[in-house]
Amino acid sequence: MINNFFKIIHNKYSRFFRFIFFLRYLLLIFIISITIFLILPNFFNYEKRAQAIKNYLLENYNYEINDYDSIKYKSFPSPTLSINNVEGNIKSSKARLFVQNLKLKPKLISIYNFNNFQLNKIYLSDISISQDVSDFKTLKKFLFSQKKKFNLINLNLKLKDNNNSLVEIKKIKFSNYGYSRDLIEGEIFDKKFKLKINENFDKIDFKLINSGFSSEINFDNNENANLLSGIFKSKILNTNIKFNFIYNDFKLKILNAYFRSKNLSFNNESLIVLKPFLFINSDIVIEDLNLNIIKNLKLDKIIDFKDMIKKINGKNNTNFLSKKFTRGLIEDLNLNIELAYGRINYKKNFSISDNFIDCRGNINLLEEFPLLFFECSLISENIEKFLNEFSIKRKLKVKNLKVDVEGNLNIFNKKINFTKILINDEDNTTKEDLKYYKETFETYLFDKNFIEIFSYKKIKEFLIEIS
Repeated sequence: MINNFFKIIHNKYSRFFRFIFFLRYLLLIFIISITIFLILPNFFNYEKRAQAIKNYLLENYNYEINDYDSIKYKSFPSPTLSINNVEGNIKSSKARLFVQNLKLKPKLISIYNFNNFQLNKIYLSDISISQDVSDFKTLKKFLFSQKKKFNLINLNLKLKDNNNSLVEIKKIKFSNYGYSRDLIEGEIFDKKFKLKINENFDKIDFKLINSGFSSEINFDNNENANLLSGIFKSKILNTNIKFNFIYNDFKLKILNAYFRSKNLSFNNESLIVLKPFLFINSDIVIEDLNLNIIKNLKLDKIIDFKDMIKKINGKNNTNFLSKKFTRGLIEDLNLNIELAYGRINYKKNFSISDNFIDCRGNINLLEEFPLLFFECSLISENIEKFLNEFSIKRKLKVKNLKVDVEGNLNIFNKKINFTKILINDEDNTTKEDLKYYKETFETYLFDKNFIEIFSYKKIKEFLIEIS
């Protein structure tokens, strides 16, 4: 029965089975042909074909190869040309790109026809770039104007200004196609980040992973290619920052800026000039300030940043007006600071309960033990009211008081020297008096650090002692 069934199948479908058996030979021939097609290029001399590869990369990717170690071909898992230890540069630029492994994915027909060499995509792995900020636009164009498929893996970018290192961004990954298109990942300040750029390049979203920091930049559509303007927004934990900016000719203008946090709120407008030297001119209006945050400042850390400080020049004007229903020691404050090569000249005036205090002086932050020189004046039309602010009850014969003080203060060694003290324009203080005020000041005000001098409690103790 079964034998009869197979005979019927064999007689009726014999042509079909013969065709299937014939196809297996064709399939075998096809597989062998493809294998030979892919493996044979392993025996080619690619040094003779190197110029065609260079010309293609220069014309299509704006990448010029100057030197390399070797070119190797791999058949599987897909045809790949690997060029090792490549030294090159971006077309018409001084920007140098050192690539340890440059992988090229050629089209199949290009494996044999280098006269018409074409690529499907390229991979640049383990790259080092040292880039001057003045030529950063060239690098930007190289990364974001590629029309063909382009991948960067493990890029280390050093930004500098006239051979002075500014910042280093490590382990950058970027692709201009696929799921991760226009998404940049990497590390800055040893923190991982993600940066997303939209297709029109008019919006950038930046996030520092596990830090609570994120920012957003929206660019205006400017006809002038050298002009950058837009809006910057940022969130740092519970702090919000927002401002408009205009950048042109190495000048950055910051407009309508506001800073809001639990302990500090201010508005700001600034001009930052980057060339020929760094200069910052800013106007700050403080709306809210928790003076306790000043206590956390570590002025002794200034020494660690001397090289940076001497490169910064600027002028700053800061104003603070205490809110009407907010209880605070200082009612209003105006502070002017000029900084040039580590030297600060300052002027400040503030009022406490209608008593006016004016100070001016200077300090050189580049010295090993910086001395703060000061000339201060206190003008009081009601000294009893001034003392009442510190809950000090005194009945004084003289209501009006003017005190002029000159001296210097060592902010790190916690020492002060008074060179002159005038009371109501009369110089009646003796050397013993100056010594007394010095010792009392260091005992009650300057026993910890410079910031603690402005402590309400310490000022009260000092006033009780000398009044």
